Amino acid sequence: MHPDVSADLDALDSTLTTVEKVLDLEELRRRIGELEHQAADPELWNNQDHAQKVTSELSHAQTELRRVSELRQRVEDMPLLYELAESEEGDSQVEALADADAERASLRTDIEAMEVKTMLAGEYDHRDALVNIRSGAGGVDAADWAEMLMRMYIRWAEKHDHKVEVYDTSYAEEAGLKSATFAVKGPYMYGTLSIEMGTHRLVRISPFDNQGRRQTSFAEVEVLPVVETTDHIDIPETELRVDVYRSSGPGGQSVNTTDSAVRLTHIPTGIVVTCQNEKSQLQNKAAAMRVLQAKLLERKRKEERAEMDALKGDGGSSWGNQMRSYVLHPYQMVKDLRTEFEVNNPTAVLDGDIDGFIESGIRWRMAQNA
Repeated sequence: MHPDVSADLDALDSTLTTVEKVLDLEELRRRIGELEHQAADPELWNNQDHAQKVTSELSHAQTELRRVSELRQRVEDMPLLYELAESEEGDSQVEALADADAERASLRTDIEAMEVKTMLAGEYDHRDALVNIRSGAGGVDAADWAEMLMRMYIRWAEKHDHKVEVYDTSYAEEAGLKSATFAVKGPYMYGTLSIEMGTHRLVRISPFDNQGRRQTSFAEVEVLPVVETTDHIDIPETELRVDVYRSSGPGGQSVNTTDSAVRLTHIPTGIVVTCQNEKSQLQNKAAAMRVLQAKLLERKRKEERAEMDALKGDGGSSWGNQMRSYVLHPYQMVKDLRTEFEVNNPTAVLDGDIDGFIESGIRWRMAQNA
């Protein structure tokens, strides 16, 4: 085996060993046993929310253990793969070595992705993510851009089998969205998606301009951790104003026919949230309360940890403080302005292929905190 290949395999082995130590495989197996015991209890489903949490955590832990076990097996198989390739002759050897090199490159990508997951150790990183997208400067193009971003995140979630729950979509008059709020459910979704927070900029030939001029549009992405019962975010009824109204935009049978949409205003802070995607007023109010609690939790966190504001605000809330640029014209490129990571295929990115951006972003954040 070539010395460079041998050194690379040793490096992969070392990285995977570090991942295994961080994950603590013995503790992971113990936790799986404990969760399997809970899942087998017929009483579990008396509390639906708790049952779903147990089954979700069990599924995540089993997947994690299976993935790291498969990676270990692949690392151990690599020397044999090269040995078999080198035992071939002529063109067969060239082809077999190329296959071994391709598997080594694929293995490196998979181990690095697993390594990134071990970097999610923040207080709220393990939670579901609440994503809020708002169109900014750019008129109808910005509203269309906000809708494109929402589709990008939903496609990304679907590719990874994460459930998405849409709470609110406020449609713009001509096309696209003024704003949208949705939850992405799954272990470590907040830690994973929080790197997406900030202002996203699109440059393209406007489909809404009959002269075909180039247009720059902005949309802001906010990512919050979903509130859990342990957070103690109490909101007295006296601090809330509740308005009900008829939903607007595309809807199902009952969405546009009753005053089921709910707008909550938190009087002390002026925070306003709306929810209109559920069928009943009660469901919409419950969903809106979850969003309001998440916003108040984030506010509380910022107040308690002022020194973290610089980190929280690396995406920024002003339209001038951009974190990623998507250029469709005059050339094709998506570039993260913090990590310098770039891709020359915007179509794939807008179809949900954002793992490279997320992974490089998490590594960048880790380096900022070091």
